[in-house]
Amino acid sequence: MCSSDVRSIGVTRVLLPNLIATQETTPLPDLMIQAQPPLEFIPPNFNPLVLRVAQQVLPMWRRRHTAISQIEADNVEVLVDLYRQFQEGKIRFLMAFRHPSVDDPLCLAHLLWRLVPQVAKQQGISLQSPIHSHFIYDRGIPLWAGSQMAWLYSRLGGTPIQRGKADWMGLRSIRHLFANGQFPMLASPEGATNGHNEIISPLEPGIAQFGFWCAEDVHKADRTQEVCILPIGIQYRYVEAPWKAIEKLLSELEAASGLPVEEGSLELTPATQTLTPKAQNWLYCRLYRLSDRLLSFMEEFYTRFYHQTLPTVTGDTTPPSPESATHLNEGLAVRLQALLNVALQVAEEYFDLSAKGSLIDRCRRLEQAGWNYIYREELKNVKAISPLERGLADRIAEEANLRMWHMRLVETFVAVTGYYVIEKPTVERFAETTLLLWDMVTRIKGHSPFQRPRLGRQRVQMTIGQPLSVSERYPMYQASRQGARQAVADLTEDLQKAMESLISSEA
Repeated sequence: MCSSDVRSIGVTRVLLPNLIATQETTPLPDLMIQAQPPLEFIPPNFNPLVLRVAQQVLPMWRRRHTAISQIEADNVEVLVDLYRQFQEGKIRFLMAFRHPSVDDPLCLAHLLWRLVPQVAKQQGISLQSPIHSHFIYDRGIPLWAGSQMAWLYSRLGGTPIQRGKADWMGLRSIRHLFANGQFPMLASPEGATNGHNEIISPLEPGIAQFGFWCAEDVHKADRTQEVCILPIGIQYRYVEAPWKAIEKLLSELEAASGLPVEEGSLELTPATQTLTPKAQNWLYCRLYRLSDRLLSFMEEFYTRFYHQTLPTVTGDTTPPSPESATHLNEGLAVRLQALLNVALQVAEEYFDLSAKGSLIDRCRRLEQAGWNYIYREELKNVKAISPLERGLADRIAEEANLRMWHMRLVETFVAVTGYYVIEKPTVERFAETTLLLWDMVTRIKGHSPFQRPRLGRQRVQMTIGQPLSVSERYPMYQASRQGARQAVADLTEDLQKAMESLISSEA
């Protein structure tokens, strides 16, 4: 073992727990006020020694610092078979995973490092070590998690992408790893967490495009490998329903928003430990009242100080009864969508962007526009510019971050429907919605939403789907430009349906 490897292990043992912990404690880039040199591409630089240390440290860290107490997976034998074929040179594949939580990478690491080898051993299948994957991550993560996280991700085989622009270096790296990398690929087609166990955000077409590029590269190299995409579902369930913790958090949010904290009783059905209908309606009324209060505050904020036009609120806005819930939630959903649109318009007007595409598309363009104002080409050589120029650049960076704050608010609510809780009032849906409101209040107060309250211990259920063949669709992709666009759209739609089919309707 060379001295550099020894140093690498030593550094990793010291830094790894702190690197992961940074994700919870470091403020978002909203607080950055200085202009920076342009973002550099972080090349993947897989180091098996770093992986070995991560495999030892991360499970202990997960048990100590997250609410996850149990991780299970169904149909792991499908993934075992794909790894066998990959190692035999028969296929190339990408694992497309659901992304409801920031804890998803830890769960996927457990799946690959522990569960796949266990099932392979049970089936008498010999797989080469390590069972690992290259992965795609957002280039923005090291901006708030620290440059040390970039070091770790690189040495674990990750490759970054800037989501809001044509990141040619990032795209070339992904394309090369998919067709020629040591491991399969891993990515989230949703692009970001949405905070929901049972709602999948519209998938970005990039994953399908990567699949066709891989099929094209395999074809050009005269290789016969099959290319496929494997959907993986991830859901979080509470081990014990944390109704009291949810009620306590609601009380804190009510107090923060100036609402009187309601006193009441959380009556549970003894046999099932679920809320009685009366308690359920009481808790939902409080959630609705808080949502209405926050919407009203933000509507006034944007109309009064940003001179935006929002629909006039009409009708009864009192907490809903079972008879009126559908009508009132429709109004809540309409108001929320109007507010999200206006929040993005405020940022788009500053950056001179048009409002094209979905909310997610607009968020990505705004993020990139902000980065372009903060990470400047002319700052590659800071000594070449005058102090005055540097001061002006810092003012622009500060303003860009303030405008990006509006986009960050929208990101939190892109998957919120207004009906999620009332259509199935489970403890998970109550908790997810309450935590999203906590995120909003926390951002408004200027704090980091990564220090989320833990409401209770959770078990994670992953479900391995059936692989979708990219190679079978390649002739259509290859036929014409229109055929290529249609092939990408069809594969994206099929992947969306496949991932939705992996959602459990467990109450």
